[in-house]
Amino acid sequence: MSAVISRRSPALFIVMGVSGCGKSTVSESLAEHFGIISLDADDFHSAENKAHMASGQPLTDAMRVPWVHGLRDHLALMAAQGESCTLAFSGLRKAHRDVLRNTGHRVFYLLLDGSRELIAKRMQARAGHFMPASLLDSQFAALERPMADEQMMYIDIDQPVDGVMNTIYTLVDDLI
Repeated sequence: MSAVISRRSPALFIVMGVSGCGKSTVSESLAEHFGIISLDADDFHSAENKAHMASGQPLTDAMRVPWVHGLRDHLALMAAQGESCTLAFSGLRKAHRDVLRNTGHRVFYLLLDGSRELIAKRMQARAGHFMPASLLDSQFAALERPMADEQMMYIDIDQPVDGVMNTIYTLVDDLI
């Protein structure tokens, strides 16, 4: 574990963006780099939410609220135990991002940013995910671009994964 990420001051790296941008891959790589836990917000969705999305329907804000609050509660418990982690989380709404800022962690947001065409191509190439590529437009429509006060790190994903990760390691190492 990095000496900078300690149990006294746990860190939370939220890797966010629309479905198919690479959140899970980046979150897992970042967790491995720092020797911390990797979480995926998709694992916290209810069976009803997953079925709703799998049927080609986007979630409503009302459907997202219990999911986000459940994530916050789990993360707060981890922070109380001194556990740092990464979280792959869409973060489409500012209100949801704000909820996760209050977990007891030092929070770092990384937005994986790419064009609709690039992400659609990646979604069509993946198999076994409950989120169909047909919902990509609804993801972009729901995404509230971060405001300047959110202290967001923007990561261009139009490069190989190694390039994305090297960019992130440089940014994060400079911050912590």
